[in-house]
Amino acid sequence: MSLKDIDMLHPVILCGGSGTRLWPLSRDMYPKQFVDLGDDRTLFKDTVRRVASLPDIGVPFIVCNETHRFYVSASLLECGMQCRILLEPAPRNTAPNRRLPPSP
Repeated sequence: MSLKDIDMLHPVILCGGSGTRLWPLSRDMYPKQFVDLGDDRTLFKDTVRRVASLPDIGVPFIVCNETHRFYVSASLLECGMQCRILLEPAPRNTAPNRRLPPSP
């Protein structure tokens, strides 16, 4: 990370969930953010594309669990986006991640 990166805004995308809200399409192993909405769209890809359109941002962080890291990596590759992936060792909801500081 360069000195310039320290002064930039680094978006954080929280990418977890248990897959209950779009049941029966989503499940624990295949949560709602990765469900195909048609036209090569998922909630995760839509979010990544919105972040990519922001001006003057640093490298985004994606917070996900070990189970979903391959979905995240594949989606980022399809979107042509470079991000840092942070793996949660256990589900933590969103509160602890709000204070996630980028470290040099």
